[in-house]
Amino acid sequence: MCSWCWAFRPAWQEFLAQCPADITVQYVLGGLAEDSMAAMPLSLQSSLQNTWRKIQQTVPGTVFNFDFWTRCQPRRSTWIACRAVIAATDQGEPYQAAMILAIQNAYYLSAKNPSDEHVLIGLAEDLGLNIPAFTLALNSEQTRQRLSDQMALARQLGAQGFPSLILSLNGRQQLLRLDYNHPRVMLESL
Repeated sequence: MCSWCWAFRPAWQEFLAQCPADITVQYVLGGLAEDSMAAMPLSLQSSLQNTWRKIQQTVPGTVFNFDFWTRCQPRRSTWIACRAVIAATDQGEPYQAAMILAIQNAYYLSAKNPSDEHVLIGLAEDLGLNIPAFTLALNSEQTRQRLSDQMALARQLGAQGFPSLILSLNGRQQLLRLDYNHPRVMLESL
């Protein structure tokens, strides 16, 4: 549920397509905002809409469906979407990237709120996941702990925001330069 990560997706996909075969990619969830049923303050809603507009200017071609702000009850609650990625991954590694993309498409293109459990369960159904297992894992203590562990790992690796690219080699971490519009810059940094 990171709008800059959504804008980064095309460059990321191109980077992955050109990345050396001996590089292993590990996604690490950042968390951002704990579970909450409280409505997002109007000032924060306005700020996020302005961020979406800034992204569209900075990363041409990025699409946002601004109907989200009128069709949904925006909440500052992203941990459940992170847990959905973990619960999907439990059913097979390919479901990790598939769930991330499904959440992004739902949020940014279809104006659905991935802070809502029923939206995430619907996405899991669309992906063909085992729904009873997914639903159980979504809010389990084990999944919550795994998210906490991933957030701690992100801090330990030195992620200063999201998205971040961090090369881990021989026990050392190096933050790679990001470029939303030119994947070649990241490949050269690698």
